[in-house]
Amino acid sequence: MTDTATLSRPNVPLAPEPEAIEEAAKLLYIRALKILPDDVKEGFARLDAGETDATAKTILATMIENIGVAERTENLLCQDTGIPIFNVLIGRNVLVDGWALKQAIIRGTARATREHPLRSSVVHPITRRNEHTSCGERVPVINIDFTDRDRELRLEMIPKGSGSENGSFLQMLIPADGVAAVKRFVVDRVLQAGGKVCPPTIVGVGVGGTSDLCMHLAKIAATRPLGTRCADPEGARLEAELSEAVNALGIGPQGLGGDSTAFAVHVETAATHITMNPVAVNIQCHSARRASATFTPDGIRIGF
Repeated sequence: MTDTATLSRPNVPLAPEPEAIEEAAKLLYIRALKILPDDVKEGFARLDAGETDATAKTILATMIENIGVAERTENLLCQDTGIPIFNVLIGRNVLVDGWALKQAIIRGTARATREHPLRSSVVHPITRRNEHTSCGERVPVINIDFTDRDRELRLEMIPKGSGSENGSFLQMLIPADGVAAVKRFVVDRVLQAGGKVCPPTIVGVGVGGTSDLCMHLAKIAATRPLGTRCADPEGARLEAELSEAVNALGIGPQGLGGDSTAFAVHVETAATHITMNPVAVNIQCHSARRASATFTPDGIRIGF
């Protein structure tokens, strides 16, 4: 066994054991389903403070109470355990066996489902057969990216419910239509989704890239913490304008009217081709669940 002092030396790469990844994947799935991140709780408080519609305030109060009950009783925030999504962020000087990492995440997901136990929401797309493991072909969804942080591996778990995931849209816009077409598409899609996506929501918007990258950007945007901003200045400006426009629609909590249609609109951008401008929308419901584990030489840090 390698001691902590050895692991702390800068020239020793971080190499998380598959067993540790598996256990983290299991615990993160359960944690995400039970504990709402602080930024989302604060988002509820902000919406409640600014809501002017009496019915909407009653609905928000019920949602806030549900959050408290779930945490006090260690119960699920929502019965929909979602499609399990894991975002893996690999830093510098990290040794990872990719296949072992994937299998560890699958095992951890299946263990969380069996041992908690959780309702499995994952089925075969044609036969609709449910293996009761929350796993299946290409599920859990595993996204891998890289960071310049030294000897750090971050594992983020997001259970994406079907109510909000059904609020997903893509349009290949004509560049000449400009940003006005992007805004119109987003607002129209939020109107189309109405109360079916369990508002108040986080509206994720992807702009640019290819069709598949654009949809992925929208998912990243929808699952970003509240209070964060798009790194691109034009994207950040679009976020602010769309957030105001969406909350002026009057859809309100659960689609029953009010000022609180969305916590925020988040935008992510990517370079695209000169003859196209993709725009995508992916919506996250009010139960915007996520959990994370960060592996460093000093141990594992659990958070959101």
